[in-house]
Amino acid sequence: MPDRAMKELRKFVVPEVIVGTDARLLAGRYVAHFGARRVMVVTDPQVVEQPWFAGIIDSIRQLDKEVELFTDVTENPKDYEVMLGSELFLANECDLIVAVGGGSPMDCAKGIGIVSTNGGHILDYEGVDEVRLPGPPLICIPTTAGTSADVSQFAIIVDTQTHVKKAIISKKVVPDLALIDPVPLLTMPPYLTACTGMDALTHAIEAAVSNARSELTDVHALEAVRLVTENLEAAVQPERTLGTMRNMMMGSLHAGFAFSNASLGAVHALAHSLGGLLDLAHGECNGILLEHLIFLNYPHAVSQFQHLSRQMKLPMEAADDDQLRRQLVQAVSALRQRVGIPDTLPAVTVTPGQIDKMAESALQDPCMVTNPKKLTKAEVVTIYEKLFHPQG
Repeated sequence: MPDRAMKELRKFVVPEVIVGTDARLLAGRYVAHFGARRVMVVTDPQVVEQPWFAGIIDSIRQLDKEVELFTDVTENPKDYEVMLGSELFLANECDLIVAVGGGSPMDCAKGIGIVSTNGGHILDYEGVDEVRLPGPPLICIPTTAGTSADVSQFAIIVDTQTHVKKAIISKKVVPDLALIDPVPLLTMPPYLTACTGMDALTHAIEAAVSNARSELTDVHALEAVRLVTENLEAAVQPERTLGTMRNMMMGSLHAGFAFSNASLGAVHALAHSLGGLLDLAHGECNGILLEHLIFLNYPHAVSQFQHLSRQMKLPMEAADDDQLRRQLVQAVSALRQRVGIPDTLPAVTVTPGQIDKMAESALQDPCMVTNPKKLTKAEVVTIYEKLFHPQG
């Protein structure tokens, strides 16, 4: 096939998905469908305490399946957590993983599956298509609306030697099944809801302007932008409804379908370095960075950004592209402010050397490859400096 034709080809990979209220309670049925005997449930201590969690475990045990609970997962999953989990998976002769939680338990579960099947160290598989063998069956039950780890080809693991987040990208880490249930979202703290919602919005926007996008990923990216921007403010309110949280979950799902196949961009590249070095919440990092990268990327993906503006119901009668760019940046900034995410991190102390290290790491991140603009180190440093040293 000619090179030009090859460059125009696009693939689209997603897991089996079941959407609906109480979908989480189907975990046991699907564990049985996979023929599993002993299940490792990967989650975190906060999730275990939620009132809806016990029903997941009960659905598995009611079918005479053994459960090994692994909760040693922190925010921004660490390489040693993956290695410990894989050791326990093998020692207990588990044969299936159920991941319950946000992005951290799901990414950790993906890592456990990789190492338990392929051996070695989890960081051996950093990069694109470095995973040789598929892991054991993986069922994901997301409890936040944002990370989309339940449907994606990505696993993000912190290298604790360098304090850098490493991306593992492979269709072999796509879960076998995602049970998309809005009920767990009702117990999310408002700030976590805001951060994961901005993460979903970032996924959608970056996928829509990625240089690996396609007509198929655009459909999902644009619908995600509509759902998130129409529902995020209501989702952080005390009186939020199940319907609102279902819309947020669907927004996250569409965003996941989009970015898992179109990849991401500079927002995630910078967020991985920022969050990895300082152990900050991923969604918060994305929320703070997003408007800066929209401003830089806009001239390199004008048509795509205009489609996004229309999805956000912004007026399109502005005189020129620069006005349209500023309008979109202001709209994203205003949404961030309304849901309570700050625009800077002045309380965090960093040295010029740390900023330089973050910039170097960001430029090497795989997500930079599909950004519509090739960023310079100076541009990356300038963005980081704005976060830590706000002017005025």
